[in-house]
Amino acid sequence: MSRGYKFHNPEGLYFISFATIGWVDVFTRNIYKDIVVESLQYCQKEKGLNLYAWVIMTNHIHLIAEARDGYLMQHIMRDLKKHTSKKLIKAIANNHQESRKEWMLAIFKSAGEYNSNNKDYQFWRQDNRPIEIWSSDVVEQKLSYLHANPVEAGFVDKEEDWMYSSARDYYGTGKGLIDVILL
Repeated sequence: MSRGYKFHNPEGLYFISFATIGWVDVFTRNIYKDIVVESLQYCQKEKGLNLYAWVIMTNHIHLIAEARDGYLMQHIMRDLKKHTSKKLIKAIANNHQESRKEWMLAIFKSAGEYNSNNKDYQFWRQDNRPIEIWSSDVVEQKLSYLHANPVEAGFVDKEEDWMYSSARDYYGTGKGLIDVILL
């Protein structure tokens, strides 16, 4: 991983992007998105995650987040990705209605065989693409980009209509699925 894509500042606010191996569209089903939501909530309560904004797309996730005092963002992300990887692989394998099961599991298994960090499967790409946010202008740009993803993808007409996003919290249309700290 490039030195430019690491968490250099322990107190920094970061825009973080991470994707599935092969950009596989796993998150087309709510059951899989809900695993990520629950894991983010757990990280907020138990792992020191301050979450300001988030969106789950079909094959990647964007966050604006920081680690609370005494925690490190790279450890939070490591634990989040490790936990969700196991839960998501199991959920896919056990989902009798999943028509893409064999195809997805084969991709994740093949990726896992080439990575000594994994025992069987690799679900997430190893990079997190963290970008430290250093000004209010950059905060606004990243927040706008993050919330516009579902609109740009053609999933919804308005940002706040995407349930798996913090846009609902920001645009006053209701409470989102995950508590966020508004920027």
